[in-house]
Amino acid sequence: ECPWVSKPMMAAPPPSAPGEPAPPPPSPPQPLQYSLLLQHLVGDKRQPRVWDPATLGGIPCPPKSEEQKMVERVMESCPFKAALACVGGFVLGGAFGIFTAGIDTNVGFDPKDPYRTPTAKEVLKDMGQRGISYAKNFAIVGAMFSCTECMVESYRGKSDWKNSVISGCITGGAIGFRAGLKAGVIGCGGFAAFSAAVDYYLR
Repeated sequence: ECPWVSKPMMAAPPPSAPGEPAPPPPSPPQPLQYSLLLQHLVGDKRQPRVWDPATLGGIPCPPKSEEQKMVERVMESCPFKAALACVGGFVLGGAFGIFTAGIDTNVGFDPKDPYRTPTAKEVLKDMGQRGISYAKNFAIVGAMFSCTECMVESYRGKSDWKNSVISGCITGGAIGFRAGLKAGVIGCGGFAAFSAAVDYYLR
């Protein structure tokens, strides 16, 4: 490029006449279309999406009636939970008692005459008595534990592993205190540890 060659001069915009408004400033360049699309998909202009089961082909959930709310309140109450745990403990304890009696070789034997072979009626009677005994114990423990856990959860207002530990300690201590203070402390610790292990496994 030669220094003596003059460069063409750009024509300056004509000055505006007095009294005329100034020309508007040039508009900024518009973003590309994919930039607008990204802003609406992942940017600040993204709108929250409301999932409606009816639009997705699902079954819409109608509002609950007063009868349904009353049934839910009854099922979530402490007496209902205690009764349900009592029935479940009775069934489980009865099955466990019959099972242990079935594998026990001394079922039906008379301690006064150990050489006499027991009859089938005597064996079934002994199995039934053991099953009823186990069922009662399991029902009492289940009702106590469930009722205590429900009251502890209602008092604390939380549902976590501490409720099981506290209710297990109270239940084990109440059962063990009938045999003395030491048995109560051992029962409290044992039931609390067992409840914590079961709650950890289930959660």
